[in-house]
Amino acid sequence: LSLKNLIMLNNIALIPLRGGSKGIPKKNIKLIAGKPLCAWVLESAVACDLIDDVYVSTDSEEISQVVDDLNIGVKLIVRPPELATDSASTESVMLHFAENVDFDVLTTIQATSPLLNTLHLENAIKQFTNKQFDSMLSAVRTKRFFWNDNGTPINYEPEKRPRRQDFKGTFMENGAFYLTKRSVLEKYKCRLGGKVGVFEMPEETMLEIDEADDWTAIERLLMQV
Repeated sequence: LSLKNLIMLNNIALIPLRGGSKGIPKKNIKLIAGKPLCAWVLESAVACDLIDDVYVSTDSEEISQVVDDLNIGVKLIVRPPELATDSASTESVMLHFAENVDFDVLTTIQATSPLLNTLHLENAIKQFTNKQFDSMLSAVRTKRFFWNDNGTPINYEPEKRPRRQDFKGTFMENGAFYLTKRSVLEKYKCRLGGKVGVFEMPEETMLEIDEADDWTAIERLLMQV
């Protein structure tokens, strides 16, 4: 598909931002490197020419106000309380969104991956379209050797242990974003299905903010951006 076809696809970005956060209180709007955490990915998504609209799904009036105050054209959708619990899945939020907003492709972005930038999104969407994927995940390549609990190797043969420089490695989801065609989401009730693509991101984007230690490490990297 050409870039013209690419632009004709209705690609909508969704950033789920719930109010509750046990590890880091008010994590999604807490300041990191001078901005609310969510602002980093929201600004990257808004700046991406291949994304038509950017939405935040939230149950929190405080988060809605912070997003509005950024004044960058992000739209808000109210998330029902039952979809904002610790046990609610991202898929449930995506399906609720699909009931309320029209799209061909949904780019679901996690605010806890602020190292994601506009170029990553643009390149991923181009790859997604040109290779005619149905869904896509972001990942980093790791050259570690993995094992099962029962003592069997997952990604290499011990008797043919490769040198690091010769080892292709294994992709690990970094949780930064997912691209999903509406048809896939509706059929599988899952963010991934059909022909799945993997978009490789730089090693430092392996970091996600879950704990206070992650916050410190990522803030140091963001200060260099």
